[in-house]
Amino acid sequence: MRTGVRVVETVGELRRALSTTAARGVPRSVGLVPTMGYLHEGHASLLRHARGECEVVVASIFVNPTQFAPNGDYTSYPRDLPRDLALLADERVDLAFAPPPGGFYPRDADTLVVPGGISEPLEGEHRPGHFQGVATVVTMLFNAVRPHRAYFGEKDWQQLQVVHRIVRDLLLPIDVVGLPVVREPHGLALSSRNVRLGQEPRKRALCIPQALAAARGAFAAGVTDPPALERAMADVIARAPDVKADYAVVVDADSLQPLTRATAASRALIAARVGGVRLIDNTALGD
Repeated sequence: MRTGVRVVETVGELRRALSTTAARGVPRSVGLVPTMGYLHEGHASLLRHARGECEVVVASIFVNPTQFAPNGDYTSYPRDLPRDLALLADERVDLAFAPPPGGFYPRDADTLVVPGGISEPLEGEHRPGHFQGVATVVTMLFNAVRPHRAYFGEKDWQQLQVVHRIVRDLLLPIDVVGLPVVREPHGLALSSRNVRLGQEPRKRALCIPQALAAARGAFAAGVTDPPALERAMADVIARAPDVKADYAVVVDADSLQPLTRATAASRALIAARVGGVRLIDNTALGD
């Protein structure tokens, strides 16, 4: 029988709730799954991994305004807290940290976490300031929850690398766990933004996983020249009407820098706009 998940809205409530989970004063392992809500099976997979590895599981639900551009989709980003809490209860999450809009950042906050070169290409180029917002809110969540492990999906590959660098460079005692992309039956990567796709745009969006598959297929056939692999992706996207790619690249998986020769570990990444909805996806070239 499903029971409700405990919801806290402030950092003080969160820390008090976590302190009560200690057994006879002995800290228990804590896993954190940071989210912006409108949860789906991709989030559920992170929660299940956290549940299997940690004694206490915390999920945050906070649409972070600082990672959206002034003309971005912050106001239209999908939200449904009751639905999210039902999913968290199904996955046996212990605590949901769900601060109200404007309720997490101190009122006069002016301190930022500025990530380095890993944040500059790709999403950093197309969404100026995005990763500064991500780095700041993730660091705040780490400090508020103090987890032993934090779980992120590989769909946001560059974000995952940024988080790895934050933890490494700031000496944070946290294991960052990246988990594979979860997909819809026809291959589209699960995303909270998918709900904004109409029936026809959703069909056109399938060109994104198909383009990634084309790069993987070309690599399996012996193509290791990154521009040739990128052309294979671009050709697939070009055949889909009303789809505009921001980028379709093959880069080093860790540094996100260009390559002279691709390997199985190299990463193909795509960002494209479909019917006004911006989607991202990626894959390793080999198994």
